[in-house]
Amino acid sequence: MYQIDTITTTKMRISYLILLAFMATTATFAQNTNAFPVQVKVENGIIEGNYNTHTGIQTYFGVPFAKPPVGELRWRAPQPLVDWSGVKETKEFGPRPMQTMVFGDMNSRSNGVSEDCLYLNVWTPAKRDTKGLPVLVYFYGGGNVAGDSSEPRYDGESMAKKGMVVVTTNYRLNIFGYLAHPELSAEASYKASGNYGALDQNMALQWVQKNIAAFGGDPNKVTIAGESAGSIGTSLQMASPMSKDLIAGAIGESGAAINPTMAPVSLKEGEQMGVDFMEKAGIPSIAELRKMSTREIYEVYNASQRFGFPVVLDGYFLPKSLPEIFEAKEQAQVPLLLGWNSAEIPAMGLMQGMPLTAENYEAKIKELYPDDSKKVFELYPYGSEKELLYSATELASDRFISYSTWKWFDLHRKNSDQPVYRYLYAKLRPPLKDATLASGLAGGTVERGEDAPQMPPAVGAPHACEIEYAMGNLHLVHDYAWTKEDYQVSKTMQEYFANFIKYGNPNGKDLPDWPNAEGKDKTPPVMVLDVESKTIDSDNDDRYLFLDSQYLKKK
Repeated sequence: MYQIDTITTTKMRISYLILLAFMATTATFAQNTNAFPVQVKVENGIIEGNYNTHTGIQTYFGVPFAKPPVGELRWRAPQPLVDWSGVKETKEFGPRPMQTMVFGDMNSRSNGVSEDCLYLNVWTPAKRDTKGLPVLVYFYGGGNVAGDSSEPRYDGESMAKKGMVVVTTNYRLNIFGYLAHPELSAEASYKASGNYGALDQNMALQWVQKNIAAFGGDPNKVTIAGESAGSIGTSLQMASPMSKDLIAGAIGESGAAINPTMAPVSLKEGEQMGVDFMEKAGIPSIAELRKMSTREIYEVYNASQRFGFPVVLDGYFLPKSLPEIFEAKEQAQVPLLLGWNSAEIPAMGLMQGMPLTAENYEAKIKELYPDDSKKVFELYPYGSEKELLYSATELASDRFISYSTWKWFDLHRKNSDQPVYRYLYAKLRPPLKDATLASGLAGGTVERGEDAPQMPPAVGAPHACEIEYAMGNLHLVHDYAWTKEDYQVSKTMQEYFANFIKYGNPNGKDLPDWPNAEGKDKTPPVMVLDVESKTIDSDNDDRYLFLDSQYLKKK
């Protein structure tokens, strides 16, 4: 009896071990069960990605597009790659640029954080003989101080299934991407400094021109797009003489490099910021700064509590301000689709710590617009508590980012013969699945602290919330309780964007008509993207014309 039990137990153990081994093998195999390796020859060598047999999409992640900007290449324009021998595996996202958790809600899939960050990602539906596919190059947001091309909301698979090649790219940020200084200007061949992150974006566009045909893409059909700082970057690339001939279209989601939103400063002003930063940090020269470790620079920058460094008018990447370039019709003469969200920033962004009451609102408006407060009260009225909340939200949003996006829209429609399409994203976001979380400023979620202020009821769509809708990635963002309506809005928005990327026109079958805005339109058409998307004639451009006059006064 004992022998039988022993044999039985032994058999059970062996079976259990076999089962564990099978499960481990199955788990390992499951990670790659739908894909096989594929290789592509690009300018500098062969890369190997994955071909997913279920989706039909090939992916190449962590593809280098410039030399690592480290050591002596810190604070220099991106340098061309050196050819490599053999096969470079490109199956994992490369490191994201150096950054701290400025926006705690960003969700990265990248391989760590590093100065060695100049990598891009490609999704393509191309078969072996496919040619001429349109191309989308997407720039992430994050205020030029944070962000990552690997975030799920930017994932390119859903768009690639619409019949295009999708590229997301990293670019340097904060002190590593935008520091200007007289010593850096002196050593550069073009006698300027700063703008390294913007030059990285340009370098990625150059890479696309040279290599995208290997992925089935057409270098003459490249649309650039981005949200927030990515939209600001898109406006800059559209204006830059270095990039304007590399693109066939542009999409801007909330933001342009136009006062008061991250507008460029003069090179002299930017250099002085660099000098002041180094003096306060006790660093005597750029040579000494270059000798410092990544950790030391990271900690010195964070201790300064700076929110990055501005883009500069360097006479190289950017010779003039955007209004000057567009008014001279020197920008890329391409179709443009752009817009903003209906509640980009809460009313507290205007009130700056003061409770939102009629009395406080009155006082704040008189403080901000001492000579024109009466006009502001007409444009942003506050006759009831609800009207007060809406008006304070709208003015905060306009001052933050909506006006600058409107100005980009207005400049291009009046200084180009290309079509311009404007939207207002208005879909209210569904509730969070987890009550311990709160919506963050950059589009995702943050932990809800015990002392967190009670947010007012949503009066519109907040900043960055449209990204996963536009890119067709609701299924990759798990924080919110998406509904059938959310998926419907996403389907509509993604179809509009995909049509624009493919044809330079967002309209298509079974979609509400979206007319382009003519330069002479006094009430230009606006596509309101919501549960029932529809075109309306703009009824609030007087707000932007007023703000335009205010910012012109401050020139």
